[in-house]
Amino acid sequence: MQDVLERLEKAFQHFYDNCKKGEKGGFPRFKARSRYDSFTLKTSGWKLNENYLTVSKVGVFKLNLSRPIEGKIKTVSIHRDSYGDWWVCFSCIVEAKKYPEPCKGKVGIDVGLKHFCVDSDPDSQAIANPRYYRKLKAKLRRQQRVVSRRKKGSNRRRKAVKHLAKTHRQIANMRLDFLHKVANHYVLNYSEIHVEALKIRNMVKNRHLSMSIQDASWGLFFELLEYKAAEAGRQLVKVNPRGTSQKCSGCGEIVPKNLAVRIHSCKACGLDIDRDENAARNIKAG
Repeated sequence: MQDVLERLEKAFQHFYDNCKKGEKGGFPRFKARSRYDSFTLKTSGWKLNENYLTVSKVGVFKLNLSRPIEGKIKTVSIHRDSYGDWWVCFSCIVEAKKYPEPCKGKVGIDVGLKHFCVDSDPDSQAIANPRYYRKLKAKLRRQQRVVSRRKKGSNRRRKAVKHLAKTHRQIANMRLDFLHKVANHYVLNYSEIHVEALKIRNMVKNRHLSMSIQDASWGLFFELLEYKAAEAGRQLVKVNPRGTSQKCSGCGEIVPKNLAVRIHSCKACGLDIDRDENAARNIKAG
């Protein structure tokens, strides 16, 4: 009941905030119990005994913990994901994590499609783009065809839908794991991180590149990088992306080139390097 009232208060607060700003926003509507996929418990209404969670008036659940619980539990959130699986999230009060001092200073990161990203550090190598969706695209199509052939409402269709959802979740999990590792690499090793302030929502309107951009998940990478940098006390700088690929990082001369040209070759100063590395250097200087 407490969680429902808090959600209602947030809904009305959001509605009134929109009214003050002159923005359009619908009046909060009644939501039946069947529309709730999650609820949150605070200090009461639950009890944890090793790997078993007891929720009052609901029952006892056996947990498969992803890692040991640390600190004092503040809230317990139970939710059902889009695949029909139930998850429990424990929010705990823990001591702030201490990060070691970075061994390097400033770095510029240029994200792309051929490589996931290239940075300005001369000792680094380009990080390959894993393309998880494209690798499993054929499997997804086969599973989607199986779903289409099954009769609606049948057990066989529900089973086929579950297999399809499992593959989608596999892709999402692999992608998230990869992005966490890349973001951690930069946060742990550099004190100042420069990235482009890309308008990804506009970029995905290009039908030739939209699938590749969404598969790369630049937006999620920037989100992870931002919160990890703040947590570790690093500085994250967002640079205007205009001209970073065309401008020569050696002399500042503008060298026009389209996406098909992979080498930056400046006739003014003689600099010949990969176009992504040139962009990363400009981002670092930005």
